[in-house]
Amino acid sequence: MTRSQVYRELPVLAEQGLVRLGKPGPRSSQPYAITAAGKRAFLKWLADAPGRDSVRNPIALRVAFGEHHTADQLKTVYADASEHHTEALAAAREQAREAKKNGDTFGAAALEFAVAYHKAALSWLKTAPVG
Repeated sequence: MTRSQVYRELPVLAEQGLVRLGKPGPRSSQPYAITAAGKRAFLKWLADAPGRDSVRNPIALRVAFGEHHTADQLKTVYADASEHHTEALAAAREQAREAKKNGDTFGAAALEFAVAYHKAALSWLKTAPVG
């Protein structure tokens, strides 16, 4: 999840009464605090079964329709995706190192999933067909 995704969701959570807006901080930052209703909803969410993964990868979808692309189009799609996953892999590795250094075992474990995901995506992109 990216910061921009989190920031898009915070106003929605505030409207639902799950978080409240705090006093503006340095550099116009807008801190939020979880409410009692938010804590209850969070604990309920933790207790619920997590459900199944759903693979929703826009690159894989493009590959499924690869016969409708030119080889150059696919090469561009793969190059852009490779660049994204390379950058995201480096960021996830750094965040995982920081989490481990700070003793955040669970955060580090979640970030190791992100590391493995980006490695797998990069590996797959090397073998994806171009025509």
